[in-house]
Amino acid sequence: MKPIRMILKFSVIVGCLLTGSCATYQSKVFKSRELVESGQISEAVKNLKTFADQPGDDQLIYVLDYATLLQYSGDLTESNQYFFKALKLIDQFDYQSISRVTGSLLFNEEMVQYKGDTFEKIFVNAYLALNFLELNDLDSALVESRRINQKYQVYRQEEKKNFEMNSFASYLSAMIWEADKKYDDAYLAFLEAYKIDSNVGQIHEDLIRTARKAQRMDEYKKWKSQFPQVKEDPRWYDSSLADVIIIFQNGWGARKDFNPQSPRFPILKSVYSESRNARISIEPLGKNGTPYLDQTAFVYSVDDASIRTLVEDQGSLVARRLTGVVAKEVAADQIRQKNELLGLVAQIAMHASDRADLRQWSFLPREFQMARIRVKPGKYNLRLTTQNRYSETAAGGLSEKEFEIKAGKTRFFNWRRF
Repeated sequence: MKPIRMILKFSVIVGCLLTGSCATYQSKVFKSRELVESGQISEAVKNLKTFADQPGDDQLIYVLDYATLLQYSGDLTESNQYFFKALKLIDQFDYQSISRVTGSLLFNEEMVQYKGDTFEKIFVNAYLALNFLELNDLDSALVESRRINQKYQVYRQEEKKNFEMNSFASYLSAMIWEADKKYDDAYLAFLEAYKIDSNVGQIHEDLIRTARKAQRMDEYKKWKSQFPQVKEDPRWYDSSLADVIIIFQNGWGARKDFNPQSPRFPILKSVYSESRNARISIEPLGKNGTPYLDQTAFVYSVDDASIRTLVEDQGSLVARRLTGVVAKEVAADQIRQKNELLGLVAQIAMHASDRADLRQWSFLPREFQMARIRVKPGKYNLRLTTQNRYSETAAGGLSEKEFEIKAGKTRFFNWRRF
């Protein structure tokens, strides 16, 4: 009876592979992404929720995608609930049973639980902070800033590489501290971002500005000397003005696919985006006045972090798959000694099933861009449009929102275009 069950099990696997019915992660989320691109957001949310609510080894990745889609749809409270759920899944005891590890060697990497890359884990807190900022809940955003800082301390001790450390999260955290007038904390967070990426955002200006605000005069003089091209603007220190910060999430991140040279290994393929950046117009309401005009500038490339993470993992991935090839041959030989036909079926099934792990947080954008605009206190209409590579307004990219801001305050606006 036992050999028969084993034959049936392997036969099902072989049949699944030959008919192409074993769906990968990418094929499961394809419909949701397609619905988003066609403007059917509620349908996309409904489709992805089914996967996000289903327990299993892949639940974390679907929860991350679903929470990101909820943010895009405007359901920020529900988005936060799922990002918190993602944190719980990440923090669960990282235990892989011997049978699961063996299964990943005999079949494929998707048989072990998805835990997320380092830069993705930091992004969870950054996305929570973005939601709280959009809800105008600065206190909760500050909590996430503290958690981001705690993760940096841990990852520094673990000697994580700079591309794993996610400079965007530190940069965002610094702006949140500055908005709360915790200038010393802001300076230290900007300094952390600078150590990770010396060109992130407007970091040279940020270091000079916050060093002076934090009364770190020696460091202020050092940065002034180091960055002579930066011209201080008196408006940076004018308490009668306010800050409007636009965070623009541009496009789709690169997607994992099977390497055509070897399906056992994944590659990342960039996704074309018509949008180059966002054009900003902040127009005064109820009175005549000149609008504030600006455009977003590059801050952080998710594609670059994804690609460098995948490249870094190639060595261990090759080692695991080579070990898997040996394990397959040993297992098939052991079965063949008892049953020649069963051994052949097992060998074919195990090698045919050895495919690349295509799981990733695929609803992340290609890149983050930002703009900081100093305005007078008052009521305004914020108008955002996307520009293509020819500086023309891209189709479908428009957002308008009215807001009021007081002197000395900061308002954050998060906008996503696929």
